[in-house]
Amino acid sequence: MDRVPVLKIGDILLVSIQVDMSDQTALQLQEDLAERIVATGCHGVIIDITALDIVDSFIGRMLSTIASMSKVLDAETVVVGMRPAVAITLVELGLSLHGIRTALNVERGMELIASSRDDDWLDDAPEGHADNEAVAS
Repeated sequence: MDRVPVLKIGDILLVSIQVDMSDQTALQLQEDLAERIVATGCHGVIIDITALDIVDSFIGRMLSTIASMSKVLDAETVVVGMRPAVAITLVELGLSLHGIRTALNVERGMELIASSRDDDWLDDAPEGHADNEAVAS
């Protein structure tokens, strides 16, 4: 069985799917990713699907499940590198991928997670502190 590598880059886990995703590989990825989020304390997960030519309903549900699981573990999920044919297929299958943000590439995905974490920090800042930071910027 193929395994999908999970790489840690700063506060983000990067999953680059380079193999055909069998159901068993997808289930193993979910388990591996949950373990790595807990072990590393990372707050972001980027799933790069550039190499996927097709996505079926199981893979679409798997991406949605990973996003939900990551959110429960305090990590945001961004899917990057979606080809137009994959996007069309997901829409045709009726899979809206709730809870998953998308970006064109890994760099933009990392920026999206960073800005989201900054927004969360500002929301959690003590009264008046967020305003001072915004003015100083």
